[in-house]
Formats: sequence, structure tokens, C-alpha cells
Amino acid sequence: MTDVTPLAKELTEYTVTPGVLGFIVFAVLGVGVWVLLRSMSRHLGRIDFEEGAGERRDGGEPAADESSTGRSAATSS
Repeated sequence: MTDVTPLAKELTEYTVTPGVLGFIVFAVLGVGVWVLLRSMSRHLGRIDFEEGAGERRDGGEPAADESSTGRSAATSS
């Protein structure tokens, strides 16, 4: 039987490389992560919240919300 690829080297774990396609895929993933991080940073920067809003309301009584009572709106009705 004849050798199909007479110029091919013996393939080992050290001779096989990802090549150009691997680099392109890695670069596209890196750019995608960078875009998502910029978007997340921009969206988090738009959040407006009050410091200590959940501590006390109307001068003394603790806030009564679902997280402090452990009940949701669906189970309370």
C-alpha cells in the first residue's frame, strides 16, 4: 500500500498546533468577552440606588419586604 502523505511528519502531542483557525477563534472569544464586560459596566453604572434604603423606613420600624419575611407574593395570597 502506498503512503498517502509522503511528506507528513509523525504526529505527536508536540507537533500538533491549533494554527491560524485556533488563533482566530481565541481572538474572537477575547473580543466578545471585552464587549460583554464593557456592556455590563455601562449597565451597572446606570443603576441608581439609595444607600441604606433597606435598613429602616419611616423613622424606626424595619422594612417589611419579601426577603426579610421569607415569603413571596405568590405564597402570601
